[in-house]
Amino acid sequence: MTSIRGVSPPGRSAEVPVTGVVATVDWGAVLAESLTGASLVIMSDKFTPHPRSAELLAAGVPAEYHSMLSRHGVGTLVEKMGIVFTHMSAESMVATMPVEGNTQVTGLLHGGAHVVLAETLGSFAAAFHAGPTSRVVGIEINATHHRGAAGGLVTGTATPVHLGRTLTTHEVVMSNEAGQRLSTCRITNMILSN
Repeated sequence: MTSIRGVSPPGRSAEVPVTGVVATVDWGAVLAESLTGASLVIMSDKFTPHPRSAELLAAGVPAEYHSMLSRHGVGTLVEKMGIVFTHMSAESMVATMPVEGNTQVTGLLHGGAHVVLAETLGSFAAAFHAGPTSRVVGIEINATHHRGAAGGLVTGTATPVHLGRTLTTHEVVMSNEAGQRLSTCRITNMILSN
C-alpha cells in the first residue's frame, strides 16, 4: 500500500485514493512509500493540506468538495452520529448513519437521530444549490416516523422539492438496509448572501 505523509496536527490520519491506490495519509513529512518500500519525496515541505481534510475524508466527502467545505468541515454532530456521505450534489444528497450508538432506551434508532440525518442532508444539499457565495440556514423541519430500526445502517436520501433563489425545500427519506422506509422528513432552508 502506498503511504503519503504531510504536515498537519499530530495523530491525524485518513485513507485516501491516490491514482487508484488507497493510501494512508499521516500528516507528518511529505513522503510516498512505494509497494517495494522505496521512499520518494512527492511534495515540498511547504505543502499545507486543508485544515479539515481528515474530517472531510472520514465523513466520505469527495476531495473535489474539500475547498468548498474546509472552512467549517462537516460539524461535530455529524462526526458523533457516524454520518458518512455516499453521494453529494445539489440534486441528490445521500449519507448513511449507524443505528448503534444512536438509539433510545428501547434499543431503537432515536427519532431525533432521524432528524439530525435529515437536517444534515437537506442543509448540505441547499448549500450546494446556493453556491459558495451564499450560506443557508434552516427555517423549518418536520418528521414522520414509519418504522423502527434496531440495528444496521440507515440511509438518508435528500431530493429537492423546491430550489429557489431565496428558499429551498428538500424531502429526506430514511430507509433501512432492506430498503424499507423508516421516516420521511421535510426541511426548508433560507439562502442568505455572505
